[in-house]
Amino acid sequence: MLQFEILPVTPFAQNATLIWCDLTLEAAIIDAGGEVDRLLDAVAQRGLKLTKILLTHGHIDHAGGAADMKARTGLSIIGPHQDDQFWLDGLGQQSRMFAFPEAKPVIPDQWLNDGDQVQVGQSTLQVIHCPGHTPGHVVFYDPETRLAQVGDVLFAGSIGRTDFPKSNHQALIDSIRNKLFPLGDDVRFIPGHGPMSSFGEEKRSNPFVGSRFG
Repeated sequence: MLQFEILPVTPFAQNATLIWCDLTLEAAIIDAGGEVDRLLDAVAQRGLKLTKILLTHGHIDHAGGAADMKARTGLSIIGPHQDDQFWLDGLGQQSRMFAFPEAKPVIPDQWLNDGDQVQVGQSTLQVIHCPGHTPGHVVFYDPETRLAQVGDVLFAGSIGRTDFPKSNHQALIDSIRNKLFPLGDDVRFIPGHGPMSSFGEEKRSNPFVGSRFG
């Protein structure tokens, strides 16, 4: 069964997530935005075998440490969808803009598409393409544990920003309502920032996408 630990990194307190299969102890990092030493220490402290680096999208606080982690581990970078290539190509510029440590451009070893699957030990993550915040944003969903890592698509009480290049507010709303909420009210999710919530709670109370808010 899939286990997880949330490890906020960077000045933006981005929820990098260490996930692992408790049967094989094979692990992955989702959104290695920075503080690579700390992320790798967390892997070592739990006695896990890191097997891949996963990205939900190409913003600096989510992808800024991915190239460094790959260089140090030799592991593949998987995701996001190819529509975020322009964000990954511009990570150096993003890092300078936000006063982050200099980040190298990232070329994923594998782009992801809607309906793809990613294996972590004996756990199978479903890939859901959820454009809006960025055009190539993906969500990782584990049906067994009813857990989703949604990046910056949805937050507890809020949604992702759509004032970036190639963002699309209506596409984001459609991604949440038509792709995520149908997975079930009981699905818990880890957002890119802030506390966990569930799709049911956000359907009830989120002022941007809740059912009683239109």
